[in-house]
Amino acid sequence: MKLRIVTPLDMPVDEDGVTSLRAEDPTGSFGILQGHADFLTSLVTGGTEISITTREAITGTDLATLEHNVLARFQADIDTERAEKVSSTRVELLAIRQIVNHLNPAGRNFR
Repeated sequence: MKLRIVTPLDMPVDEDGVTSLRAEDPTGSFGILQGHADFLTSLVTGGTEISITTREAITGTDLATLEHNVLARFQADIDTERAEKVSSTRVELLAIRQIVNHLNPAGRNFR
C-alpha cells in the first residue's frame, strides 16, 4: 500500500510498500490492510492508497524519541499560546487606557 500524510504546509510521509496501518477515530481503534473496504472517518482510506490529512504531523522511527518530540511540541505550543495571551492582554489594556484618557478631558491620567 501507499501511505501519504499531508499537512497544510508539508507532506511529511509519502511511502510505498506499507503493509498495514493501525489508527484510531472517535469510535475506537482499527487496522487497515491492503484491499481494505473503503470507509469514511477522520481518516480517508481505501484500496491500495491511504491518504491522511491533518493539521500537524510529527514523524519518527523510534517510539521514545517520537514521544519526546511530541511532548516538546505540545510544550512549545503552550508556551507560544501563553506569550500570545500576554501580548493580547497588553494591547487590550493599552486600548482601555487610551479610551479612558480620551473620555476624561479633565486631564486626570489613570496609569
